[in-house]
Amino acid sequence: MIELFEKDLYRENRASSKGNQLKLRRDGIWYKADYTGYEGLAEYTVAKLLRYSTLSPDEYVDYDTEDICYNGNVYLGCKSRDFAGKWRMLTLERLFILKRGMGLNKMINSTQDHKERLRLLVENVKAMTGLTNFGEYMGKILTIDALFLNEDRHTHNLAVLTNDRGEYRLVPFFDQGAGLLADTTMDYPLGRDIIDLIPVVKAKTFCDSFDEQLDIAEELYGEQIHFHFNYNEVAEIVNSATAYSEEIRSRVIEVVMQMRRKYGYLFK
Repeated sequence: MIELFEKDLYRENRASSKGNQLKLRRDGIWYKADYTGYEGLAEYTVAKLLRYSTLSPDEYVDYDTEDICYNGNVYLGCKSRDFAGKWRMLTLERLFILKRGMGLNKMINSTQDHKERLRLLVENVKAMTGLTNFGEYMGKILTIDALFLNEDRHTHNLAVLTNDRGEYRLVPFFDQGAGLLADTTMDYPLGRDIIDLIPVVKAKTFCDSFDEQLDIAEELYGEQIHFHFNYNEVAEIVNSATAYSEEIRSRVIEVVMQMRRKYGYLFK
């Protein structure tokens, strides 16, 4: 358990679609407390399963679960290293405002064709940053989001790294806490059949369909990531997070395996 204080609190100037999650930082480590359910377990599970993919370790943020004591309360949650270092993270929403005079969200909403939305985003980011592999990067993000049902990939949740010399780098994949039906408070209560819940989850980036987003990304940029985990790996990872109840852990395992079956072609 880590005890954190007011001086460690990170105050965002924006909220996600789920509200403001308690986030804190100390000594180069970020801490996030569960807010609507088991976000910490979702972050941890996805990160550990990305080890069983074609990604290299520096392409994604690794998370571990953590008990967080703050203001006299103890929260379940997760922790990760600060991956930015001397660089700073710049959301694509902010990048588009600075470089194009119009936010990314506005550009997306002014374009009706969903494939064109992705193509325009990629071509603009490449032109603004010189990141020529940004299409492949987006293909990986949209694949991960579809497989793990991340419903919070809004335009403030896509970003690049930049520095004082105006150079840019790709941000490692992060923030999967809204995946795996983690919101048990509002949208996906415990006790409900996941077969009924999974179709209800909506994507947020270019349209509300994970399948359509993934089809578009693969049409434009090809299959960019593959996986090789099975039930044993999933169960070992999830069941090691013993701070969460058996009911929650069983549900997470079931969700992951159901999505593995759905997207079986991604497993080589």
